[in-house]
Amino acid sequence: MNWDQIEGQWKDIKGSVREKWAKLTDDDVELIGGKKDRFVGKLQERYGLAKDHAEREVDTYIEGMNKDKSRLS
Repeated sequence: MNWDQIEGQWKDIKGSVREKWAKLTDDDVELIGGKKDRFVGKLQERYGLAKDHAEREVDTYIEGMNKDKSRLS
């Protein structure tokens, strides 16, 4: 799944994002809107992560989604 797909499916996955990162508010998740840079920035802000750590968190999460999707195919 690439970021264009994520952006297009954001409404479907934002609940999962909130489950994983409970410190993100509903407003945060709405603001992110499937944009990676916003996602990384909000993780930095809410969790006090360095940018590279936040990027790895997001990338790992998306990789997991890709694996789950391929298992369902």
